[in-house]
Amino acid sequence: MLGEYRIEGRRASDIAASVERGVGTGALQPGQLLPPMRELAVTLGVNPNTVAAAYRTLRERGVIETDGRRGSRVRPRPATTARGSIRVEAPEGVRDVSNGSPDPALLPPLGEAFAEAARRYAEKPGMYGEAPLDEEFGRLARAAFDADGVPDGPIGVASGSLDAVERVLAVHLRPGDAVAVEDPGWGSLLDLVPALGLRPVPLAVDDEGPLPAEVERAIRQDGARAVIVTDRAQNPTGACVTDARARELRQVLDRHPGVLLIEDDHGHGIVAQPLYPLAGGTDHWVLVRSVAKAYGPDLRIAAFTGDAETVDRVLGRQRLGPGWVSRLLQQTVAHLWATEAVDPAVVARSYGKRRDGLVRALARRGVEAHGRGGMNVWVPVPDETGAVARLLASGWAVAPGARFRMDAGPAVRLTVSGLAVADVEPLADAVARAVGPVAARSYG
Repeated sequence: MLGEYRIEGRRASDIAASVERGVGTGALQPGQLLPPMRELAVTLGVNPNTVAAAYRTLRERGVIETDGRRGSRVRPRPATTARGSIRVEAPEGVRDVSNGSPDPALLPPLGEAFAEAARRYAEKPGMYGEAPLDEEFGRLARAAFDADGVPDGPIGVASGSLDAVERVLAVHLRPGDAVAVEDPGWGSLLDLVPALGLRPVPLAVDDEGPLPAEVERAIRQDGARAVIVTDRAQNPTGACVTDARARELRQVLDRHPGVLLIEDDHGHGIVAQPLYPLAGGTDHWVLVRSVAKAYGPDLRIAAFTGDAETVDRVLGRQRLGPGWVSRLLQQTVAHLWATEAVDPAVVARSYGKRRDGLVRALARRGVEAHGRGGMNVWVPVPDETGAVARLLASGWAVAPGARFRMDAGPAVRLTVSGLAVADVEPLADAVARAVGPVAARSYG
């Protein structure tokens, strides 16, 4: 079962440390089955409760996972090669439609906002012990949530959406817990969940978001303790949760009030579709809004709200780490919000003209494509590696679907933010040549 490696120790801490050494050196490989607790107890000459305590410690640390009668196995290691590294580098002369970044021309200038924050800092420098939430930032964030029908709750600030999601998962779940995630979905999130020692459960999606039956299955059959949903402009498919789909999903969640709900409003500030929040039926929930897509990725700030207990836990843990997110950044973003530096309708029209134009152009060529909101178009393909290679040879670098999927079929993602309207037809021609007509099917 363990080959040459011998687990040692008389105390639970020593046994756990022995297993961790084996994992760290590679002597115990991911997926390797550990001895049953009673068997190992006999081998080591200790009480079975001692081995049980060691295995429990290893589960909590995310080193092993236990699947009932199937026993305990070494977990896959947290991703050292992130999905983001599954990419195609665009050589000179090749157009890059793979990176997922916003159009710089649609981002607001930051000089005035930073100058105002600097002026306020000169009058009253930020010091230790002050409230972590800038008052104006919190007021404007809460007003925006209210306007979109998000349930009432305290406001928190994180260093981007992924930071907020990680903190929420960490204060509610333990290693080994299952988390339902969209498939295809955000590659960084698909890396994060297993890196935290959690077990990702794929949720099939269509153009209106996660399928309600999939959410029910993930909770009932797979034991998902948390569900993560992208409300608008889902990355990579562009899915947007509709009013009808939101009602169906709320009905599912209402039947499982103990499940943690995390909503990522990825399209805030860049889409025309309204928000249909799902929160309200579960005891614990959070909705996160990053400023990255509408105001600039390097601002690294996200507002979130949720039930009082969850937000309090996150902020309490945050105080023990970074303490707070820079109030200078909060004041900068608050100024951008207050002065309406971004017009979401203008941004949505710009992305929509290019995205919808590409989806229609591909449809005319018999190629299935998806993208209801945001800046990405998802194209199912029969041969992902071949499609990526042929497009590169045609002068276009696209994102391989492997960055974004678990069980979902092969595909490529195209980001329209770097396109001109005149680029749409040539790109559609290249995609059609690379993939050929694809029979319509679900991409979940």
